[in-house]
Amino acid sequence: MEEFKDFLDKLDDQQARFKIEEVLQWISDEYRGLGKTVKWNQPMFTDHGTFIIAFSVSKKHVSVAPETVAIKHFEPEIKEAGHSYTDNVIRMTWNEPMNYELIRKLVDFNIEDKKDNDRFWR
Repeated sequence: MEEFKDFLDKLDDQQARFKIEEVLQWISDEYRGLGKTVKWNQPMFTDHGTFIIAFSVSKKHVSVAPETVAIKHFEPEIKEAGHSYTDNVIRMTWNEPMNYELIRKLVDFNIEDKKDNDRFWR
């Protein structure tokens, strides 16, 4: 998790820091083969040089960014879970538990869907 240290150190809100650090650690543990980097002030995970998922922190929520294709694919589940979302991000508020089940599905989907992708973005 050394790759995310500078990003985490800049977070003033300790609750936000704890929750985002927990998510980043969970993905690091569950998906040991994924690359870790910070771009555009977002911690993100990559697979063979292609984007898989990123996170950004705001005052009231964490934005989960798996790319539009993944959001469209899981839109019914996102709605059912009650998360607000756009074409590009899913918002998970700080006062609710992180939706690890959905995050796992998003990561698994992107790894499989982008296995032959040779570019960073779709």
